[in-house]
Amino acid sequence: MLDVNRLRVLAALARYGSMTAAARALRYTQPSISHHLARLEAETGSRLVQRVGRGVRLTEAGQVLAGRAEEILARLDAAEAELDALTGLTAGRVRLAAFPSALGTFVPVAAAAFAAEHPGVELRLTEAEPPDAVALLRSGEVDVAVLFDHPGAPDDDDGLRRVPLLTDRLHLVTPPGVTGDEPADHAARRWITGCERCRAHLVRCCADAGFTPDIAFTTDDYVAVQALVAAGLGVTVLPGLALAASRDARVRVAALPGESRSVVAAVHGAAPDPPPTAALLTRLRAAAVEVG
Repeated sequence: MLDVNRLRVLAALARYGSMTAAARALRYTQPSISHHLARLEAETGSRLVQRVGRGVRLTEAGQVLAGRAEEILARLDAAEAELDALTGLTAGRVRLAAFPSALGTFVPVAAAAFAAEHPGVELRLTEAEPPDAVALLRSGEVDVAVLFDHPGAPDDDDGLRRVPLLTDRLHLVTPPGVTGDEPADHAARRWITGCERCRAHLVRCCADAGFTPDIAFTTDDYVAVQALVAAGLGVTVLPGLALAASRDARVRVAALPGESRSVVAAVHGAAPDPPPTAALLTRLRAAAVEVG
C-alpha cells in the first residue's frame, strides 16, 4: 500500500518543481524529501522524477501518480473535515489562504471574530496569491481560499464554489504633482505592476485606452509599489484593499470609473459546508461588508 506522506511529497514536487521548495512547503528537510521519494519509487517500481537543472520534472509515471495523489489527499482531508464536523464547533480546525491585501484588511477582523466565537476550533492562515491559493484548495491543504477576479479575465474552470464578498474598486496611483486621472494620460510614462493577474488586467486596461504600457518594475509588495511611485519612477493601478491596508501619503490616487475586481471566498465541493468552514465564511462576509 502506498504511503500517504510519500504521496504528499510527490504532490508537492509536482506543484513547486524543486526539492528545496517542496521541503519548505511541507516543513521537511531536503534529505527527508529525497528519502520519501526514493522509497516511493521503490514501492511503485517506477522512476517518478528527473533532475532538470536546479529543479525536478516528473516523468510520465510521476505525472499520473501525482494527479491521483492530489485526489487521494483531497479526499482524506475532506474525510477529516467531516469527522471534525461531527463535533460541531467545539473542536477541529479550519484553514484559510488569502492574498496579501485581504490579509491586511478584512481577513484579520474575520479571523478574530471567528476565534472569539469558536475558541476550540484551530484557525490557520496562509498568504497566497489566487493561483497558489486555488492549488492549495484543490489539494485539500486549505478549506477556504480568498481570491480576486478581474472582469474580462479568462474564466477559470476550476470546479470551485465561490461566495461573493465585495467589489474592490481600482485606482490610478501617480507621483505627487502629476495630473491626469485616466491611464491614457500616462501612456508615455513607465508603469509598475504586481502579480500575474494584476499585470494581465493592467495590460488589458491600457489596450482599451489605446496604448501598450512600458512596464519597468514588477513587485507584489503594494508598499514598495507606492514607494516607487512616490519616487517618480512610474505610475500604477492599485485596488482599494491595498490602499486601505497601507496608504503612502506622498502619492496621488484617483478612482478609475467602472474598473474593479471581485473578491470571493472559494470552497471545494457542494454545500452544505462543514460547520467550521460555514462559520468562517459567515465571518468573512460580515468583515468584508465593513470594509466594502
